[in-house]
Amino acid sequence: MTQQLFTFGQRVAIVTGGSGSIGSAIGLKFAQAGLGVALLASNPARLGRAQQRFQDAGLAASIWPCDLSDLACIEPVLRAVHAHHGSIDILVNCAGVLDLDPVEQTDEETWDRVLDVNLKASFFMAQKCLPYLREARAPRIINISSNAGRMGGYANGMPYTASKGGMIALTYGLARKLAQDGITVNCVAPGTIESDMSRSRDPETHRQLLSRFPLGRIGTPEEVALAACYFASLESSFTTGAVLDVNGGLFMG
Repeated sequence: MTQQLFTFGQRVAIVTGGSGSIGSAIGLKFAQAGLGVALLASNPARLGRAQQRFQDAGLAASIWPCDLSDLACIEPVLRAVHAHHGSIDILVNCAGVLDLDPVEQTDEETWDRVLDVNLKASFFMAQKCLPYLREARAPRIINISSNAGRMGGYANGMPYTASKGGMIALTYGLARKLAQDGITVNCVAPGTIESDMSRSRDPETHRQLLSRFPLGRIGTPEEVALAACYFASLESSFTTGAVLDVNGGLFMG
């Protein structure tokens, strides 16, 4: 007889950016573990394709179109998710946009667009989830940052770097403020991952990035998802304010 290493209970997770490579991989691993899953993303068509991947795997996920650059959409969608699933126990802030502009060519519009989705929305998702998380069993907030937030990155623009560094700082701050409520707040910081974002880079940039990885390859969405699974598990109850680097050795520290 074998015993599962991690347990999850009858809990429900919201995954923002749930139609993307990493977000949908996190949702799939959660569903395989028995969690209820609600995927949020701005593009309804891509959400539908993500839901189909769940169905093809014999799993279920609810989908909720929500443009997180518009903060007014957050509270209504959270009420709807709670009414549909009965609880909100885990929030994964995975929604993100990448910019590749050089410093000299970065404009205010790009800065605001990236920071609004990657950082501002993550805070307000956490804030608006608090009434549900305070009622939850083993409540969790899991933020998805980036190697760029750890050490600046190589090929990304400064808005992305700032947003992902801010995500790590937000993790630390929320972990301290919310510990009294029993809510743990942790962060996964991936390096370059086979994803929608990485495929937006040109082949030469991709080759140069690959040469920097001590393990000699980039990561997979599933490897990031498994890191999120630890933070979501009941067994991670004494871990908060942690940043788990999933980056093939690109950043060590």
